[in-house]
Amino acid sequence: MELPSRSAIEGLAGELGLGIAPGDLDVYHAATTGLLGSWAVVDDLYDAEVAPTAPRREWSEPADNPLGAWYVTTELTGRPDGTLAGRRVAVKDNVAVAGVPMMNGSETVRGFVPKVDATVVTRLLDAGATIAGKSVCEDLCFSGGSHTAKSGPIRNPWDLDRTSGGSSSGSAALVAAGEVDLAIGGDQGGSIRIPASFCGVVGHKPTFGLVPYTGAFPIEQTLDHLGPIAPTVADAAAMLTVLAGADGKDPRQLIGLAGIDYVEALELDRGLRIGVVAEGFDQANSDPGVNAVVRRAVESLTAAGHVAEEVPIPWHKHGAAIWDVISVEGATWQMVQGNAYGLNWKGAYDPDQMAFYGRQWRQDPSAFSETVKLVALGGTYALRNGYGAGYAKARNLERVLAAAYDTALATYDVLVMPTLPITASPIPSADAPVEEIIGRALEMVSNTAPFDVTGHPACSIPAGLSGGLPVGLMVIGRKHDDAGVLAAAHAFERTLGTLTAPDYHKELSA
Repeated sequence: MELPSRSAIEGLAGELGLGIAPGDLDVYHAATTGLLGSWAVVDDLYDAEVAPTAPRREWSEPADNPLGAWYVTTELTGRPDGTLAGRRVAVKDNVAVAGVPMMNGSETVRGFVPKVDATVVTRLLDAGATIAGKSVCEDLCFSGGSHTAKSGPIRNPWDLDRTSGGSSSGSAALVAAGEVDLAIGGDQGGSIRIPASFCGVVGHKPTFGLVPYTGAFPIEQTLDHLGPIAPTVADAAAMLTVLAGADGKDPRQLIGLAGIDYVEALELDRGLRIGVVAEGFDQANSDPGVNAVVRRAVESLTAAGHVAEEVPIPWHKHGAAIWDVISVEGATWQMVQGNAYGLNWKGAYDPDQMAFYGRQWRQDPSAFSETVKLVALGGTYALRNGYGAGYAKARNLERVLAAAYDTALATYDVLVMPTLPITASPIPSADAPVEEIIGRALEMVSNTAPFDVTGHPACSIPAGLSGGLPVGLMVIGRKHDDAGVLAAAHAFERTLGTLTAPDYHKELSA
């Protein structure tokens, strides 16, 4: 870092309104340049002691990519054996695979190559999985639709004109199409469960902190989750067994937090008590067809001997507004102003990524997607006029929102509702107006986003079809009872079956 001139210090003092007298400027210039000498010391120490070197790994542009779901393809293998041996995995492109390009769907990250694997990638390789490539995700992961990635839209294998959902858009599309066995997704407002629902696969958002976020591009530290997307609940459970547990580097995780064998825990030894959340069926854009499919799925469980009762949770309808404030102010502060990682926490940072992205977005802020521009505008205005008090109020309301779910979960084993109020909507055209681009990105999060705020585990499974498109049913459980959520989801799956997407290649050749 170049040391500042006296005129630079004078200009900065004026910009900050510090009221430094002209006669004192020389003193402040000398003191500031002396202080900044420590940055050079830290640079040298980091390079000598800590700085990683990226491994050489082969990757390529996808040769065949009709869904637009691959960013790059690889063939990276770890151990020859392990619980995931032979399984091909797509890694969402906000998750670092060392030596392989990361774009995070955005021009502001294009060209960055991580030097260290994310913890989840290390664990997958150690379990014998093969990393088949990086799946396209939405621009900085801020969209529930699949139309904001700068590499182009990701198409739903059920209907190529419709969204696959976001922001883990490529991950769900590739699993649904059978191009991979498993995929990593990320979830800050529903981004595992949204594409899982739209594409007819399983997506599990773990309890907050269960899976380490280390090495994934952050949005907002209190909302960030990683988790599995898979064809079946058993596959998701096998993947979660590998991913779960503290890595000692992620402040989102409790010290000593450990997972269990979630596959072993799938079998129920008693009937379920299921709370059917009334407000989950009563969103502003709820599709009656979606509601009917989910209610029929619940009836099938009661026919199989489980108990289901409707339960009102009025606070569920406040969850989206609370999430709006936290995600917008928090992402503006951390993801935009704080160059993704932000500051003031202990753990593993990626200084190369922070510098690359921070420099790149400031060179051309117009490269942000429409949704990120909306976040930057709303968040900057709120922070400048509310000084963070709105965020603080919303964060404190988390306890009230979480208690509303916990009260119901004291009576019921799990809660259920439609994952999304709608089925997959059409992908906006390339020349769509801004209001359509933003609307299609955020129209579906009302049921999913509250559980990113509270941190409860939530799993989307296919409930059936409405109008020929998949409908997701979301199973929510007590914090740290991911095993119970997956066991309940497994019980639903045994009754309902799974979905298989049609052969989209026939649609392409028609």
